[in-house]
Amino acid sequence: MCETCGCSVTPGNAHLSRVQGEPGTVVEVLQDLLAANDGVARHNREHFDSHGVLAINLMSSPGAGKTALLEATIVALHRRYRIAVIEGDLETDNDAARIRAHGVPAVQITTGTACHLDAHLVHRALHQLPLAGLDLLFIENVGNLVCPASFDLGQHLNVTLLSVTEGDDKPAKYPVIFRASDLVVLSKTDLLDVMDDFDPVRAAETLRALGGGTPMIRTAARRAPQLEDWLEWLERQLVCPRAVPRARRPVFAAAAPVGV
Repeated sequence: MCETCGCSVTPGNAHLSRVQGEPGTVVEVLQDLLAANDGVARHNREHFDSHGVLAINLMSSPGAGKTALLEATIVALHRRYRIAVIEGDLETDNDAARIRAHGVPAVQITTGTACHLDAHLVHRALHQLPLAGLDLLFIENVGNLVCPASFDLGQHLNVTLLSVTEGDDKPAKYPVIFRASDLVVLSKTDLLDVMDDFDPVRAAETLRALGGGTPMIRTAARRAPQLEDWLEWLERQLVCPRAVPRARRPVFAAAAPVGV
């Protein structure tokens, strides 16, 4: 985390970063921010559990197809399950508008400079949603393969998309987010016939080398839809007892070059 990109402080936790008196080290401030975040995350999870809502944190790099997958999922499941979406982006409400066009409640969170959502932002959004009337809530995180993995939002499950338009070595390059995932979704597989530099087998081997045993499924949401495995996985989670997502928070160095 660093002050340069603004990823340590969001509009939801900015008030917690105002240190009184002599400023502490970066590590101390970050630990305070993360501890406060975890407390709100537990509160969010209590909201979900008390209303019987399954909350899924959807993560990926920008353009991996998160919103397209959500649109296809809503079309497939809206007659059987009550779905809502929280959308995270630095600016615009474009993705929330796409979701609302399918008749589903969607709250847009704009983070400004922060490249991830945190529990405080999600908590604010929850008060704009009819939780008592929902079965499934998707939290579409800001497109980023680094910081979203470090912040618990109160979700039950983490799902990370790996698009075939990216390199098949992404799990090796960004191990924290893939280790924190309960499922990896290989997206845009309908483009494999034109993406000859992406090998799904090599991607699966790279993921397996991380040692977490995270499953990978294939999906396509547009040209030649392929959603069977994804929908089957969702159905299983909806009837299973809720579980706290995997925690794979990185350890911050004791000395850091910049402060908050």
